[in-house]
Amino acid sequence: MLAVDHPRYKWVALSNTTLGNLLATINSSIVLISLPAIFKGIEINPLAPGNVSYLLWMLMGYMLVTAVLVVTLGRLGDMYGRVKIYNAGFAIFALVSIILSVDPFTGSGGAIWLIGWRVAQAIGGAMLMANSAAIITDAFPPEQRGMALGVNIVSALAGSFIGLVAGGVLAEWDWRSVFWVNIPLGIVGAVWAYRSLHDTGVRRQAKIDWWGNLTFAVGLTAVLVGITYGIQPYGGHTQGWTNPWVLTGLIGGAAVLVIFGIIETRVAEPMFPLKLFRNAAFTGGNVANLLASVARGGLQFMLIIWLQGIWLPLHGYDYERTPLWAGIYLVPLTVGFLAAGPLSGFLSDRFGARPFAAGGLLVMAVSFAGLLLVPGDFSYPVFAILIFINGLGGGLFSAPNTSLLMSTVPADMRGAASGMRATFMNAGQVLSIGVFFSLMVAGLADSLPASLNAGLTAQGVPAGVAAQAAQLPPVGTLFAAFLGYNPIQELLGPQVLGALPAENAHNLTGLEFFPRLIADPFHDGLVIVFWMAIGMAILGAAASLIRAKPSLAAASPEASEITAAGPAGAASADLVAHEAQLSAELAEAQPLLAATRVPEPLDESPARD
Repeated sequence: MLAVDHPRYKWVALSNTTLGNLLATINSSIVLISLPAIFKGIEINPLAPGNVSYLLWMLMGYMLVTAVLVVTLGRLGDMYGRVKIYNAGFAIFALVSIILSVDPFTGSGGAIWLIGWRVAQAIGGAMLMANSAAIITDAFPPEQRGMALGVNIVSALAGSFIGLVAGGVLAEWDWRSVFWVNIPLGIVGAVWAYRSLHDTGVRRQAKIDWWGNLTFAVGLTAVLVGITYGIQPYGGHTQGWTNPWVLTGLIGGAAVLVIFGIIETRVAEPMFPLKLFRNAAFTGGNVANLLASVARGGLQFMLIIWLQGIWLPLHGYDYERTPLWAGIYLVPLTVGFLAAGPLSGFLSDRFGARPFAAGGLLVMAVSFAGLLLVPGDFSYPVFAILIFINGLGGGLFSAPNTSLLMSTVPADMRGAASGMRATFMNAGQVLSIGVFFSLMVAGLADSLPASLNAGLTAQGVPAGVAAQAAQLPPVGTLFAAFLGYNPIQELLGPQVLGALPAENAHNLTGLEFFPRLIADPFHDGLVIVFWMAIGMAILGAAASLIRAKPSLAAASPEASEITAAGPAGAASADLVAHEAQLSAELAEAQPLLAATRVPEPLDESPARD
């Protein structure tokens, strides 16, 4: 076991936390690409009306739980030790992966088993994600922190795309192998972390904010669940935003979050320290993180639908194999992340983080604009270049954004800050499903019914049957494309298909009819989605450039502690707060100053921001 002051300890901490982050984020996406194989394995049709909820919870349950819990678990890391919480996360993750892989049920029982234990697995994942950035920040000096966080954060983001490839490959073999792969990695990571990592951070002893934890969990869960069910049809509408339960979740959840905010301003030791948001740089960084996460999540889902539902079948790939090849064809996106992430972290250490954070989002915006110009049946080299550029932009943004966030908070609040960052990122992933699926469904609702009616009648389907099929909610078509299903056979049924000429029936259920049918309506929806993503990326770039005012440093927890110590502490609080802010600013500027041979500023120099 290496001592904390050993030169190699920081690299051990980086390696282990990178493995933990990678494991947690791979499992946020590995199930997405494996859903057809999983539902086939447990003998359930995910597109049947009564089973859509199972599909949604398999998609979103893991991400929702991590979004809700990461702040609490980061705060507990500040209080009781970040490494302790982190190590427990590895152990939980490995144990639950074993339980998931031995699902003994089929049908709805098998689906409920998987959903329930995925929630438990998400608790372990949240423990890993909430504390990894804080452990790295503790272990690395400021001049190397951007590089280290770059490796860690980009590995986490790349994990969400690596999961797509891994899920496709493993699902071809056995659906249970999607969970088997976690077991050896989880066990090795847990033993390695237990033997190697030390709690080097400043602990902040405090009472657990039970009411804050409860209201935050209830409020955020209600809002995210409301958004999830809002994309399902209700009462003759293509979406469910008028559903009383959806409205209750959205309005009631928002009201509970307001109560949560009031509680956090009045308790002595809040689990979500709202005072941190008095720092404009911290607030701007989190806003940028949320917007980037929503845009990135929307891109991920749209590209899967585009490839599995349209492009791959048009190019001769059977529907059963489209999940595997969709993951393979998305590799340039992952390569872009991996290429830009560590490099941007290294360069941001030398030249400052803000230009790279803002520039990365602008690069993403350019790639979204390029994808707007690509036809449904695109040339793959052009597509590959555009998603590679998008990956570069995401990599350029992520490490500097994290470095900015973690450098603006005191040492004893890094766990909470890391949890907040992860909450905004994970909540953005869940929001992206609701936001972009809603936009896509709205776009499909305008043009898909007419296209479907015309296409079916052209193949000899009776007008009444074609009209009835065309009026079905477009969300079913969207889910079918997302899962790599051809829904025409299910829409028409064996009786209608059996009454048609053999050639017409073959055309309707072949590889080209459904993709060509939805290509133009899908592109209409895609235009709306990508314009929204462009706007989010530009707004996120602007938020990344926000700087903190030195006067706001007086709100830091260090100043609060000194003020609470008595009159003498109160008299010196402003001075200590100013020095803390000045030290952070100078630490950020030090590499650039050294590179340009500018003399070191005097202690009494004003802060650079």
